[in-house]
Parts: sequence; C-alpha cells; structure tokens
Amino acid sequence: MFYYARMTYRLREDDDAVLLTPSVAAATASVIWLHGLGASGQDFVPIVPQLQLPPALGVRFMFPHAPVRAVTLNQGFRMRAWYDIRQLSAGAVEDAAGIEASAERVGELVRRETALGIAPNRIVLAGFSQGGAMALHAGTRYPESLAGILALSTYLPLRDRLAAEASAANRQIPILMCHGRHDTMLTIQVGRHSRDLLMRAGYAVQWQEYDMAHEVCSAEIADIGQWLRARLSA
Repeated sequence: MFYYARMTYRLREDDDAVLLTPSVAAATASVIWLHGLGASGQDFVPIVPQLQLPPALGVRFMFPHAPVRAVTLNQGFRMRAWYDIRQLSAGAVEDAAGIEASAERVGELVRRETALGIAPNRIVLAGFSQGGAMALHAGTRYPESLAGILALSTYLPLRDRLAAEASAANRQIPILMCHGRHDTMLTIQVGRHSRDLLMRAGYAVQWQEYDMAHEVCSAEIADIGQWLRARLSA
C-alpha cells in the first residue's frame, strides 16, 4: 500500500480490484466503479482527483477487474468482460447467465463494503459502457437501498425482465446517465431508449448529453463530481 500521487488516497491493487482508500479521513462512503469491455480496474483511477471530492466525505473507491473471457463480438478473443456480447444490434440475444453472474459479484462487493462498516445507502454503483450496464442491472435489483447509480455511455440490459426482478428498495434510487452525442459504439439513441424505459418504470433518471464519442470529457467529469457530492454529503 502506498500514497497515490496528487490524491489523498492510499492505492492497493490485487487480482480482484484496485482500491483507493482515504488517507486523511475514515471511509464512510464507497463508489464501486465497473470498467468497460476489454479494459481493467485501472481504467478510471486517474479520474478520481478530477472529481474534486472533499476529503471529509471519506469516499473509498473500488475498481474491480472483470474476469477474462471469450467475447463473441470480438471474434472470440479473450479479454476482460462482465459478460459475453454476441451482437450490438437491437433485439440481439443477451448473455443472461453472464450478466447474472456478474450481478452476483457486484452484490458481493457491496456486501464486502457493508461488512467494513459502510451503510448500503452510502454506496454508489458506477460504470462505463458494459460496466455501466452492469451498474444499472445490479443496482435496480439490489435488495437494500443504495445511494445511487452512475451509468456512463451505456444501456439497460435484460430490460424485459426489469419489471419482474426490480427491488422495491431501490425504486427511488437516483440515477445519473451520461452519454456522448457522437458515440458510434453505443449510439445516443441506445442510451435515450434505456433512459426512457427506466423513466416509464418510475425511476428518477438525470440525463446528461455531451459533444463526445464513446469516452468521457471534462464537463462530464465535473457533473459526476457534483452529483457524487450531492449523493454522499448527507
């Protein structure tokens, strides 16, 4: 464990995740941030100082590594992925078993944080692209109230099952969805469609669009920081 430059965090990495723990205050909140297809838990670590969260908030960041698996969409190459993707087209058959297995792992990570003294309503599930899909899926189904869901450049998977599987505890969960207008991998229409599905189901979705592709930008990072401060300041 060592001090992470430019941040008041101690950084630790193992086979499962990258963990940033506050060094100047006790951890009283957690953000579990899931990376996108083919990336790793290291992907979003550099964003943390840009969020400009007050040290007094005591936010611990966990960036889990997805398992390595063959991804059909990418010619069967093995890479870190939360679930298999066969096609990106509308109506494509989804890897329900893979999504459910990763949702169980996310649930285990939440329970790990609660075992360390973080209340569920002080835990945010966050993710980018495929990781954002997992944050939406797992967060809407988790049996205890969470602080929020941060879903970046993503969509709602297994949407036809939401009504039957949604947890009553998170019907009012705050959701921030951010998407790029010039995203060619997951188009803005895909994101808007998922937003509309969630809103019709009664979820409180805050929607932000940016002039960017399948990426993050400085304006988005500033909005994320503001949203996290609002969610975790109480």
